[in-house]
Amino acid sequence: MSQSIDFYGNTTGGGYLTGGSPFGSASGSPGGLGRKGALSQALRPITAKQFIQTTQAHTDADWVFEGTELGQVTLVAHVASVQKQTTNNLYTLDDGTGRVEARHWSDALSQDGDGLNAVKPNSFARVTGTIKTYGSKKYINATHIRPIQDPHEPFFHMLEVMTVQLIFDRGPPGSTAPNQLLGASGKPSLSAYSAAQAQQPEVKDQYSHLKPVPRSIVQYMLNQPQTREGVHVTAIVKAIGADAEAIEQALERLMDDGTIYSTIDEAHFQISL
Repeated sequence: MSQSIDFYGNTTGGGYLTGGSPFGSASGSPGGLGRKGALSQALRPITAKQFIQTTQAHTDADWVFEGTELGQVTLVAHVASVQKQTTNNLYTLDDGTGRVEARHWSDALSQDGDGLNAVKPNSFARVTGTIKTYGSKKYINATHIRPIQDPHEPFFHMLEVMTVQLIFDRGPPGSTAPNQLLGASGKPSLSAYSAAQAQQPEVKDQYSHLKPVPRSIVQYMLNQPQTREGVHVTAIVKAIGADAEAIEQALERLMDDGTIYSTIDEAHFQISL
């Protein structure tokens, strides 16, 4: 959805950001860079309420929302206040679902130039960055922030948030919705992917040598509609249900073997048929 509309102020679209935050570990202000696998590079549109509900198992762990790892996040909100400080600018943002803070550190201020100075109180802005904590307070470590010029952009953002959330909850379009898979207790008895597996033929013999996680990834990808974009890594994580790091390692092995390849960016994959 975000690939065709340049609301992100860059040429990479909404699904992937090159580079990433120039600052710190997940728990502090400026510091070293984290790992840059496909999962940690995916860009997810969120609301303030979703941001507030994110959790972190420990100070070095990835931030997670409803069981899914978050890398880069983007938020469109009303700018309630701007505090210009020596080392950073502090923005208080409110999108109607909650209120969050975003910090744009001094080393990054020059990257946005006049666009940064144009972000003023009582306007709307798009903020893109990673989730950090400073002391004990959670905030968005902004790598990009700019004022909203198009009045449709806040509506676009909310629609994109809903679309992404539905994909996480129900799988990509055409898959079986989890809420249709109820057991005798009235609770879901199978994931959408597990049910689809039960209805689909076994993976082709040429992939029978693969270990369980890579084999499950291939099975899932074979069952998806063949498109130019391929399958997004977050859809694979949601469908397979294995540990995110194990899936990332499996994707790397499958790419090394030539079984899959990346398409429009490093977060989308397609089977080599």
